[in-house]
Amino acid sequence: MARLKCSRGAGSSSRSRRGPGAPSPQPAATMLSRRLKEHQAKQNECEELQEKRRREAIAAATCLTEALVDHLSVGVARAYMNQRKLDHEVKTLQVQAAQFAKQTGQWIGMVENFNQTLKETRDVENWARSIRLDMRTIATALEYVYEGQLRSAPF
Repeated sequence: MARLKCSRGAGSSSRSRRGPGAPSPQPAATMLSRRLKEHQAKQNECEELQEKRRREAIAAATCLTEALVDHLSVGVARAYMNQRKLDHEVKTLQVQAAQFAKQTGQWIGMVENFNQTLKETRDVENWARSIRLDMRTIATALEYVYEGQLRSAPF
């Protein structure tokens, strides 16, 4: 509880010095009692004020904490939604990349087939050219032989 500071003054030493005209101790005790009650009342007011301020500080801290958590929750929720969108986009991109790879593989196969066919066509062309040259050579040889036979044959 509260401690009172006592100072030795006229009230505390009045017993030993009391003379015939000195005041009686009764009013000093009443005054001390009144001062004690006033002090206790002030102490109670101070404690109530301190308790009120403590409750207000707790309420303010709670409001601040809730505001901070709400602010962070909004940021976390936004980040979560962005992450979900990114995951969806990644899956879509993976599917499209797989389809593109498959289509590219088909195109590569078609180009390789075309190249092979082109080579075969060139081979056939070369073969036909070779055969044509051989046929000309044979035809020329036959013409010489035929002309040679005509010259050597008597008419």
